[in-house]
Amino acid sequence: MNLLLWITIGFIIIGFAVLISMKKSMESKLAYIIANMENEENSTRAKSIIWWIVSTTAWGIVSMFLVVWCFHNYFG
Repeated sequence: MNLLLWITIGFIIIGFAVLISMKKSMESKLAYIIANMENEENSTRAKSIIWWIVSTTAWGIVSMFLVVWCFHNYFG
């Protein structure tokens, strides 16, 4: 198999593992923010949740690009 295929598969699997491992902590941070609306500590927790969403979106976009690139190389 080609190196590009292995990079794509590894990137997607590692990304899913990181996403699943961080999901529970992000849920608990969001629950804490909702429960304590007037706490000033919430801005740092909210920033971490926002960065998690941004990085998850970026991972998804890169994964889609890699899959399309693999299909282009193997079937195009």
